[in-house]
Amino acid sequence: MKLIHIALPILLVTLFASCKQPQEARRPISQTSGSFMKKSVARNKKLVASEEDQIKAVIKKNPTENYIASTKGYWYTYITKNDVDTLNPEKGDVAFFDYEIKDLEENIIYSELELRPQVYRVDKQEIMMGLRDGIKLMHRNEKVTFLFPSHMGFGYHGDNKKIGVNQPLWCTVTLRDFMPETEYKKQLAAKASVATSAVNLPLSTDKPVKATPKKPSIIPKKSKDSLN
Repeated sequence: MKLIHIALPILLVTLFASCKQPQEARRPISQTSGSFMKKSVARNKKLVASEEDQIKAVIKKNPTENYIASTKGYWYTYITKNDVDTLNPEKGDVAFFDYEIKDLEENIIYSELELRPQVYRVDKQEIMMGLRDGIKLMHRNEKVTFLFPSHMGFGYHGDNKKIGVNQPLWCTVTLRDFMPETEYKKQLAAKASVATSAVNLPLSTDKPVKATPKKPSIIPKKSKDSLN
């Protein structure tokens, strides 16, 4: 019992002393250094500058085209312009458009035929960032060529099919039409109703009437003994 009475105070003093020792905060397993971030930013700036130079070279080769520099970092020019309409697609609309994708050497990557039809719920669906913004600049029936640096296209990973890593793109877009999504849903419902009605039409149970064959008419022969 005396041994217990002696050991207990010593144990309490030891625990108290250990609690008073300052403990170092745990550091994260991996840390992103400032130098790494600086190198990454510098590398991205260099890539963007290189792609912009490629795009400017394309523009220089086409002096008759009036390219406009957008505030989002891409360039565009009108092939067909609609100066009559004033409305543009906006969030809540459904846009109907066709487009093709080429590289900056004008080699077709995806043809318009491969990509049609495009039905896009504006700002509610994931599409190429450049198109997401560019569509909202257009009026009905306009045709526009866009020159997108890779960060406005498919970025550092491409599309895992035909579009490569960090590839600038040449896109030609034709905006066919656009309408509020509510109107589009009404049209879809009306088409579905017509299709359902056509499927539910009753089948005719009347049996086809067989045509009665005509009996050949028999002309009696004249007797030789008969008088004319």
